[in-house]
Amino acid sequence: MNENLLGIIAGVLTSVSMIPQLVKVVREKNVEDISLLMLLILISGLSLWVWYGFVKNELPIIVSNLFAVLVNISLLICYMIYNKK
Repeated sequence: MNENLLGIIAGVLTSVSMIPQLVKVVREKNVEDISLLMLLILISGLSLWVWYGFVKNELPIIVSNLFAVLVNISLLICYMIYNKK
């Protein structure tokens, strides 16, 4: 298998992995089971991957992780809106 294709498939799968969680949160308007710390760490790590992608000039790393950052920032915004504490 071509290593670029492998990277693209891995990037797509990891990027879309949080979409079902985001959809569930938006539908139920409930974030009780979401860890704020986990979200913050994940967004930080994904942002570093984007930076790494720019340093290495690797478009698949940049695009897939930037998409994942946006999905998780959306989840973080939902967390702030729907958090009842």
